[in-house]
Amino acid sequence: MKNQIQTEEATKTAFTLPFINLLGYDIFNPMEVVPEFTADIGLKKGEKVDYAIFQNGAPILIIECKHWQEDLNVHNSQLFRYFHVTKARFALLTNGIEYRFYTDLEEANKMDEKPFLEFNITQLKDSVVSEIVKFHKSNFDEEKIFSNASSLKYTKEIRKVFNQELAEPSDEFVRFFASKVYNGRLTEKVMVQFKELVQKATNQQISERVNDRLQSALNKEEEKQSEQVVPVEEEESKVITTEEEMEAFRIVVAILRRKIGKERISARDTQSYFGVLLDDNNRKPICRLHFNSSNNYIGLFDANKKETRHPLGSLDDIYDFEKQLLETVGYYE
Repeated sequence: MKNQIQTEEATKTAFTLPFINLLGYDIFNPMEVVPEFTADIGLKKGEKVDYAIFQNGAPILIIECKHWQEDLNVHNSQLFRYFHVTKARFALLTNGIEYRFYTDLEEANKMDEKPFLEFNITQLKDSVVSEIVKFHKSNFDEEKIFSNASSLKYTKEIRKVFNQELAEPSDEFVRFFASKVYNGRLTEKVMVQFKELVQKATNQQISERVNDRLQSALNKEEEKQSEQVVPVEEEESKVITTEEEMEAFRIVVAILRRKIGKERISARDTQSYFGVLLDDNNRKPICRLHFNSSNNYIGLFDANKKETRHPLGSLDDIYDFEKQLLETVGYYE
């Protein structure tokens, strides 16, 4: 509905209030959900936060809402002021699509600059849902949520740093690994060489771990099907999927998982090429693997869905097209 939502108030009505309702709180009960909750700051009177959720007569969560098109990064200072003067232990900043939960891990009664939990409601993962459920009326336990908030916050920050290092390794990151395997002096020239090696090695390691899990899942599914399905005689398919094609597909999946979930990445083999699709949709091709000739190629698509083939010396060369693959997904998002 977002393209029909023109105002901040409409955002609250269409997105924020239904979310509060899903948490088990009665939005029509002023003893549970208080709109325009007073949060006077010193001599400055009339300050109000959009909503406050109450439990046992005390506020447990204050919520500040913005228009769905607003950038939340420029609004946390306002919530910071409100948090300081209310008794609520948790604060939520949202535009109805992005949600950011805050508390006071670093200094008592002073809201942290960074949220301990944040998500986009259009891209929910099971691990995030399990954290949101803790704010449900039937589950809410302030101490349990607070004690878990520290782990959530710093785990998120560590993952963010790790992803940055994978994309663009820092000198410290490169030096750590280089010093473990190289006995010579780490000159500037050597560091440049190792930066490429470290980036390639870490990405390959992650890819292999993903491949192992995929293969394990495929093996279990095959075993399950063999137990349940009665084989019937049918004409042998002319399409033969090779292990080399599956290995290449796993590499593509490993790259794309930095931006989308693996459940959205589909494979479709044909007689002329092995296709990788977004959402199993033929109109959303991500790439094509042409492995049916003496030379292997990867076909990449531009914004107009025009395919350009690039030769592959080895399957590892697919990592060199990481940027283009992620850009292609962006065209459809």
